[in-house]
Parts: sequence; C-alpha cells; structure tokens
Amino acid sequence: MRTRTGPRALLAPGLALVLFATACTGAGDVGDSAAVDLDVAPGVTDDAVVIGTHQPLTGPASAGYLAVSQGAAAVFEFVNAQGGVNGREIDYRIEDDVYDPSQTIDVTRQLVIEDEIFAMVGGLGTPTHSGVLDYLNEEGVPDIFPSSGALAWNNPDEHPLTYGWQTDYTKEAKIQGEYITENFPGESVGYLYQNDDVGEDSQTGLDQYLSDDVVAREHYESEVSDLSAQIAEMESSGAEVVVCSCIPAFVALGMLEAARIGYEPQWVVSSIGGDTTTLQGLLATFTEGSDSEDVPADAFLSDMLITTYMPRVEDEDDEWGQFFLSIYDEYGEGDTVTNTHVFGMTQAVMFAQVLKSAGEDLTRQSLIDAMESQEWQGPGPVPFSSSDGDHGGHQGVYVVQYQEGGSIEVVQEPRVTDREGGAIEETDFEPLMPDTLPFHD
Repeated sequence: MRTRTGPRALLAPGLALVLFATACTGAGDVGDSAAVDLDVAPGVTDDAVVIGTHQPLTGPASAGYLAVSQGAAAVFEFVNAQGGVNGREIDYRIEDDVYDPSQTIDVTRQLVIEDEIFAMVGGLGTPTHSGVLDYLNEEGVPDIFPSSGALAWNNPDEHPLTYGWQTDYTKEAKIQGEYITENFPGESVGYLYQNDDVGEDSQTGLDQYLSDDVVAREHYESEVSDLSAQIAEMESSGAEVVVCSCIPAFVALGMLEAARIGYEPQWVVSSIGGDTTTLQGLLATFTEGSDSEDVPADAFLSDMLITTYMPRVEDEDDEWGQFFLSIYDEYGEGDTVTNTHVFGMTQAVMFAQVLKSAGEDLTRQSLIDAMESQEWQGPGPVPFSSSDGDHGGHQGVYVVQYQEGGSIEVVQEPRVTDREGGAIEETDFEPLMPDTLPFHD
C-alpha cells in the first residue's frame, strides 16, 4: 500500500475545512472514447496488481472525505493478508489531488504513465473526476466506481470503461418523496439543497411525489456558511418536513440554525449528508464556544430520517457494519470508524470481488468482462447494475431513523426505482455475507 501526497494547501480555520467538501457536485462535459486495446495488463505481475485513485488527502475537502481512502486501504490490507486475489496482492496507490481539478489531471497522468496502474478505482469527486473521464477511457484504463452520484458515470456509449457506484440522486429522491407522502400525508414540505447537480437532480425525483406539497425551495452555495435566511424562510413558509439534499457541513448548519430560532421540522437527509458520526463531529465543532456547547451533539440528530444504500456502523445487528469495524480495528489507522469509511470499504470489497471474477489470466478486457458478466452482490442491500447498457451502480435505498444515543432503526426496507416515472418497488435482493467473501482460494 502506498500513499503519496501533493502540496499541502493552506487551510482556513474551522468551518472552511468542511465547506469545500463537495465531492458529490456537478458534472462536467464528456466526449467520445477512442478505440483502445484492452487485451493488456499493465500493473499486473505474478504476485501483484497495481490500482490507483485520486483522493483529497490534504486541503479543505480532506476533513469530509479522507476516510474514503482510509477505509478502502484497510480492506485491501485485509484482502492481502488472506493471500490476495488469485494469488496477487492489491497494490493500492493513492494520489492526493487536494480536491483541485487541475491537480487531478496531473496525478491521474502520473498514475497512468509512471505507475502504470491496471485500473482507476473510486476516484473521488464530480468536478475532479470529470476532468479525467475522457483521458482514462481514451487510454484504455478501466474506471471503476467513481465516488460521486453524477449521471456522467453511467454513459456507456461515450465512456464504456467507466462504471458508477452510488445510487444516483434522482432515484434516491424519488424514494424519499414516496416515503414522505406515505408517512407524513398532508404535511407541507421544504427543500434545502446544494445549488448544483445534487439539488437539481434531487428535486427532479422529489417532485414526482411532492410537488403539490412544497412550500419552500431554498438553496445554498457551498462557499457561504450562513443559512439563516434559508431556515427562516422554511419556518415562515410552514414547512413541517425539510428534505436536505446537502453535504454534511450544511446538514449540521441547517439543524443548528433551526434550533437557534426554535424551529423543529422533521429532517429527511440524503445519503451524501447522512453520516451521523461525521455530523456529530461537525456539530461539536460548530457549537464550540456557543450557548449550545453543552448540548450533546447527537441530540440535534434525534429522529432524523436518512436514506442509504450501504451497511451502517450504528446498526449493531448489521453483519457488514460489525465486520468492517473489526477490519478497521486491525488494519485501519486507529480513528473512529464512520459511514464514510464504510463507503470506501464497501467499494473495496466489491472491486476485490470483480478482480476475483476476472480470473488468474488477468487483463483489462477480462476485468471489463467480469464487470458485465453477472448481477453483483456486495455488502449493500440493494441491487447493483453494471451490465453492458447500464453502468448505474446501486439501484435504490432504504430508510433509517437515528435515535439519540447512537442507535438507528430501519423504518423502510430497500426499494428500487428508475430516474423517470417508473414505479418504486420493494426488492428481495440478498447482499453477500462476510463469511462468503471469495478473495482467496
């Protein structure tokens, strides 16, 4: 395992560490991919396979997303300790792009040309990864599971080597919308959303169920930390349910501002902002020195509803959540495991499965064939798509409710849908269990 870091950015204190963490925001332009030879195996030897990723290890986005690569690294160390995959250890090379698209281009070229990576795995961020999307496809580098819910990753005609992973924002929001109509009938709804693709795509899904109930639509800009006007409008409009399509910093800021003015809506938070451990840390930081300093951070989160598609570390009954805790305890960096760690750990488990399926005679073509050869089961409880015509990744979400003290309750089992007007359906999909991991012979 190797990590290389780029120049360390100057960090503004406090809030600036998290406000730039917009890894789930707007997609850039994409173009046609050139024909490439995939019957090659750069980075592959008899006993190792080199993969790479670009991540914000330093700079202002690191506070929100450093845990992704930490979690993935722990799983790959675990896999290697079991003998690797088909006799090969995974050499996971993490390059720091400081969440700066120009640096993403530089470090990606370094990974492809100097490190000769076999595949890019989990490159983080829409504005960052969008800048290397064409390059990876044109160079014939499999681009597996970008860490973002952008639709650009599901465009097999133009980018046949890119395979999405997150449930996209519109599918998730559709399921949120139906849940609200079923469980809060007749209640007025407000949208708080990031002013980019996250907000636009989320409203597209929510409006399929809630358009007649919406009394406020309030956006924020990720560089402006004051939500007083938005929350005041939510209260004055009479919104009883607030759907927050927000990154964690703005979930926390919105809740704190609502508490300050005595506004108590039902919060419904999307997966990109629903890491409760991260939220507790942010709430503790934001309340330091204020009148709310003595209020337990998780008191603000009580009864919050979260949509998600992965195991949850708060769930003591979730086999994967507990398994990931044990892996990180042995192979991690000693910090508290969050659901952001689990994001990276789940990606790593699924990539190792694909690598196993690609066989001992490993080529980029065999990896792509493996991606499209079966309906993949991973740790998540929703179906996963990586077929020839659909690179969309996870296809739905389930709903949990957080309880003060740290526990969660599953209040709606997994459901799946499409981005358009199709039905939302229950699913009997069965996730893979930890005791059946196929990483060693």
